[in-house]
Amino acid sequence: MTQDAPQSVLFCCDHNAVRSPMAEGIMKKLYGTGIYVQSAGVTNDLEIDGFSIAVCQELDVELSRHRSRSFDEMENWGDDLGSFDLVIALSPASQRRALELTRFYHLDVEYWPILDPTGLGETRESKLAGYRQARDQIRERLIERFGPPTEPT
Repeated sequence: MTQDAPQSVLFCCDHNAVRSPMAEGIMKKLYGTGIYVQSAGVTNDLEIDGFSIAVCQELDVELSRHRSRSFDEMENWGDDLGSFDLVIALSPASQRRALELTRFYHLDVEYWPILDPTGLGETRESKLAGYRQARDQIRERLIERFGPPTEPT
């Protein structure tokens, strides 16, 4: 893990159903419990995506119990965005919302332009290929940002 590793990270995307849950699950798999990791969406109008569950299961990352939540729900449940050291936005809309919500906090917001696989592919296999591409982009960015995995993969 790099020296400037945060103690807590929040991943966010549009619906907390595809990219941000994948990022949360993969980060926990790669780095264990040394960093507090959560995810949220601008909205939570969708359940966890089945293709996300499937491609993460290939890496032994369990997402089927994930429950989508929004920034507003986090706030209602008492999760203060100011308690996170780092917010990583995986979509332009979530970056805008994160910057808006954190403008009075001393924390970093990073934007990682991760592919949105939801509209890709006609067949199941071509859809899975798009989700794998997004998953692999997330995994590569995690290792680039936080260093080699600290947990056996």
